[in-house]
Amino acid sequence: MAVRIITADERLSSAGNKTSVAIFGPPGVGKTSLLKTLPPAHTVCLDLEAGMKSVQDWSGASIPVRSFGDFRDLVVLIGGPDPAADPNAYYSAQHHQHVRSLYAGSGVEEFLASMPVIFVDSITDLTRQAMAFAKQQPEAFSDRTGKPDIRGAYGLLGREVIQALKHLQHAPGKTVIFVGVLEKVTDEFNAISWQPQMEGSKAGRELPGIVDQVISMHLFSHDADGNWELNEKAAERRLVCRSGNPYGLPAKDRSGRLEVTEAPDLGALLSKINRIPA
Repeated sequence: MAVRIITADERLSSAGNKTSVAIFGPPGVGKTSLLKTLPPAHTVCLDLEAGMKSVQDWSGASIPVRSFGDFRDLVVLIGGPDPAADPNAYYSAQHHQHVRSLYAGSGVEEFLASMPVIFVDSITDLTRQAMAFAKQQPEAFSDRTGKPDIRGAYGLLGREVIQALKHLQHAPGKTVIFVGVLEKVTDEFNAISWQPQMEGSKAGRELPGIVDQVISMHLFSHDADGNWELNEKAAERRLVCRSGNPYGLPAKDRSGRLEVTEAPDLGALLSKINRIPA
């Protein structure tokens, strides 16, 4: 496939109609309920954790995903084939055609093509599904003894998840939002840190480099001076959007347009990132 030059105008136009976001928050903070701040007519939720009860009154559509293989098929249906993929590999033109034939006549392909926003709930459960898949593959067993090799399973897990996320992130014209669990970790010195909860370490390490925005969602209250302070017993939710924030939460703002904290409104947040007038 020949390379082509992308002009500045084309690049700005492309950047303005898609972005990729990873949002992490502790259990129960209301990550899934962020769906209610997105336009239901333009958003589909890929539901990996059967967790739609909290948004049962949301009028948008969802697709339940119960295995990593199903997720991978949906990803190639959304993103199209990878022209660089080996013909017999996943995400290749052959894989794409196979999946199209599986869904032929169901309306799923056409529906996904019409949805500019993909909400993946959750990336934590995605890694669990991927681990279940990886444990069944030849790489998860020792060539010498035939016994399970957990290192091989984790290696395959990391490669498969990163490949799927990258392919979905590159889907033309699609804004992709991944949500996941934020875990509180206390070390042997009683120092507290917050990190994404995922199976294996590779996906957690590489995800921030894949997406445009990394955001932490947490509970906050006001201190005596009226400033926001992290308070796990408070009731008000905020999105922490910039690295080097005073709360020690994982975050990254590639757009450079967000405040340290923002209101938990993804529609408003995406408009701000893409400079779309309210």
